[in-house]
Amino acid sequence: MGGWLALMLMVTVAGREALRELNVFQVMELRTLFGFVLLYPLIRRNGGFAAMKTSRPVQFIGRNLIHYGAQLGWFFALTLIPLGQVVSIEFTMPIWTAILAASFLGERITLWKVTAIVLGLVGVFVIVRPEAGEINQGQLIALVAAIGFGISVAMMKSLTRTEKTVTIIFWMLVIQSIAGLLPSLYVWKWPSAVTWGWVVVIAFCGTFSHYCMARAMLYADATVVLPMDFLRVPLTATVGWLIYSERLDLFTVLGAALILTGNLLNLKPTTPIPAPVGT
Repeated sequence: MGGWLALMLMVTVAGREALRELNVFQVMELRTLFGFVLLYPLIRRNGGFAAMKTSRPVQFIGRNLIHYGAQLGWFFALTLIPLGQVVSIEFTMPIWTAILAASFLGERITLWKVTAIVLGLVGVFVIVRPEAGEINQGQLIALVAAIGFGISVAMMKSLTRTEKTVTIIFWMLVIQSIAGLLPSLYVWKWPSAVTWGWVVVIAFCGTFSHYCMARAMLYADATVVLPMDFLRVPLTATVGWLIYSERLDLFTVLGAALILTGNLLNLKPTTPIPAPVGT
């Protein structure tokens, strides 16, 4: 998860720079195409393309189409509502993942895990301070995207039980490149030399961040791994302050402290929450 966080921070910066010039469909398509090249050494080391065969094609297709749609929804929501609202809604994703992992994957929900999720969400809200008001179209799209991310992560956790990490990433690249091919061709614009560099950074970090996430899912419950993703908010705020001179205020520091506390509590071993009597 440390690798995931570091690579996602680099994706954030590279994505901001690339999207100054290119459409999001084109950026996502180029990311997957470059991702094939970057992933090939791992594919070859794990037996080549013949070893990428799977007995669960339906689960792969479903997981990656949901993930691709959630990504598009998240970017689309950025054009409709303030960034603070998008980010705060996005970080409800671990709640959906935890519920799904407990319901369908048999993972344990403990008091410490619940506390970590609650503190993480409170920390995110403290940092972004979303505006109060009725849910509009953009907020609904952002919420659906967050649920989609949660379903995608829970499905990836299920896939790690039978599939190699490289196989999971390989099929992610295949399915998402097919899904985005026609839209990217429709909005195609030839990138400048600098933007090509940013696209390569996005492809490298985007591909291997998912590799790190899949490995993390292999070694720990989703309800342990996902709350750590809350750290991406204060870390991203810090990167914004260092690179783009964005203000780092007291609310960010307080939110980061809440998030870190939740993650530390989440590492404590404990017993699962007892089921009600009679169930």
